[in-house]
Amino acid sequence: MSKSIVVSGPPAIGKTTVAKGLAKEFNLNYLSGGDILKELASEQGFSSSGDDWWDTEDGMKFLNQRKENSEFDKKVDEKLIQLFEKGNVVITSYTLPWLIDSGIKLWLDGTVENSAKRMQNRDNLDESSALAVVNKRFNENKLIYKNLYNFEFGDDLSVFDKIIQTDGINAEQVLEIAKTTVRELL
Repeated sequence: MSKSIVVSGPPAIGKTTVAKGLAKEFNLNYLSGGDILKELASEQGFSSSGDDWWDTEDGMKFLNQRKENSEFDKKVDEKLIQLFEKGNVVITSYTLPWLIDSGIKLWLDGTVENSAKRMQNRDNLDESSALAVVNKRFNENKLIYKNLYNFEFGDDLSVFDKIIQTDGINAEQVLEIAKTTVRELL
């Protein structure tokens, strides 16, 4: 049987770290929904390189364009569903957990301050800038997905197999909880 895992949660909560760790542990391929979206951004003429691209002025412009044209997100989600259903993959995605019925679905939860602190360290931002970016990305994505699919991103967590609270623990501890959960669910 092929395995597929999706890791979701708010911006800068640690999805990539957990997903890459799970991919390594269970010998699965790692894919980022954000990377596929960045490929589409590149096709639209955006210079979308770098992990922190979403937090740049260009990334925010693309976010605004996405609000006006849902085709970007729909194309990404169609591709992610196909890849997920093929199996043997760990995908980070904001939307996939609500769009699929199979596989293991993990939500990483934590305060916006926790996410901002991660972003601050990761992207070398000051505290107030990181907090502003995290809030903007979360709220903008929430609005996009409500309009696109009519689900409550970050509020309706009923689709998840496990919600992992990341506040007060480090990345290794979050990953260990995720590994244990996946072992139990496989």
